[in-house]
Order: sequence, then structure tokens, then C-alpha cells
Amino acid sequence: MVSQTITVITGASRGLGRAAAQRLASVDGQRVVATARNRADLEPLQSELQLAGHRIECRQLDVTDDNSVDALRQWLSEHFGRVDALINNAAISIDRYSTSLLELPLDTLRATLETNLVGVLRVTQALVPLMRASRAGRVVNLSSGMGQLSDMNAGVPAYRISKTAVNALTRILATEMAGTRIKVNSVCPGWCRTDLGGPDAPRTPEEGIDTVVWLATLPDDGPSGGFFRDRQPIPW
Repeated sequence: MVSQTITVITGASRGLGRAAAQRLASVDGQRVVATARNRADLEPLQSELQLAGHRIECRQLDVTDDNSVDALRQWLSEHFGRVDALINNAAISIDRYSTSLLELPLDTLRATLETNLVGVLRVTQALVPLMRASRAGRVVNLSSGMGQLSDMNAGVPAYRISKTAVNALTRILATEMAGTRIKVNSVCPGWCRTDLGGPDAPRTPEEGIDTVVWLATLPDDGPSGGFFRDRQPIPW
């Protein structure tokens, strides 16, 4: 078990999370723990990987629920005693491009931040302590170019604000983890053909998660506290 890398992925039932789980589960030495709000939504992924001869653990996780997150933390502690990598992928986008910031319902902003920011922090607070038992911990936060202050625009304001906040979380945690083996980075996967990105997006989920997987498996001399797309740093 010590030789295996334990990687937890949130929101793994579809889209980028599913693609990341597929990629990592097919790598020797990886033990992927795929999570989703509804455990049953992970069954197609589990069946597909098992047919291909790969093993994956599937667990229920609602990132907005303290009890759900604590149950996952306890299960991971009992079964593995550590976490080696955490991919914070679970997110929602419930406002529209046509939504003006001045007309943005505050309930929409609150709901978006609860999943996209507070949920990321809730899971990170629960699982990063388990990384202290790891030979090398990696935290990968799924962000977006839509959260870049350097290229900020209008449209989907709640989603944009949430991803900018995720980038701030990344920078703060990376600074706090300086001097440890734990590395923390944000990633923009680009515009991908997922439920969130829509059918007209130019990238496949598999293309989008290349940098995600790279950051989750960084060597000891890899970067921390960065924002990446296509394995290259991009402005905040």
C-alpha cells in the first residue's frame, strides 16, 4: 500500500473529473478515490475501469456538507492513513453570460461560492493534514481563465468571482506549505467539451486534464503556488 499513490478527485462522475480519474486509474501505482455527490453516478466509471483491468475506489462526497467531508476523511484515514494528491474539481456554474453583476442574485453568488470556494476549502482543510504522512503531497485546484484578474471581463460574474477566489486560496495555501513537501497549484484546463463547457468547446476533457494530471504527479523539484495552462505558467 505504501508504494501506491492515493489520489482523491472531487466531482469525478463526469467531465474533467471523470477524465482525470480514467487517466490516473490506468497508471501503475495509482490508487484513485473518485468522489461524487451521488455515489451511483460513479458506477459507469467504475464498471468501465474494472472491465479494462483497473481498480478505482468510489465514495460519496458532497463538498458543501461538513458531515460528508468528514466521513470521507475518516474513511481515507482508516483505509490508507494518508492522501498523496487532491484534485479539487467539483464546481458549478449557475449564472449566465448575459447576467450583469448589478443584477446578479445574491443567492446565486452564495450558492456558487459555497461549492466552488467554500467546498474547495472544506475538503482541503480535511484532507491536507493527511498529506503530512505522504512522501509528497499535491493539491491541484481547478480554476479557469475566467478567474484571471489580468484578463477579467463581464459575463457569468458569480463563476468568475469564485474562480478568482480559488486562485487566492491556492496562493495562500502554497505560502503556508512552503518548506514542506506539499505543493499547491491552480490550473486552467481551457475550454473543454463538458456539461459546463458545452458541445462547441475546442478541447476534449482528455486534453483539458493533461495539465491537471501533470500537477498531481509533480516531481519533488516541481513548482508550487502557480497558475498553469498547457503545463505553462499563466498570469493571475
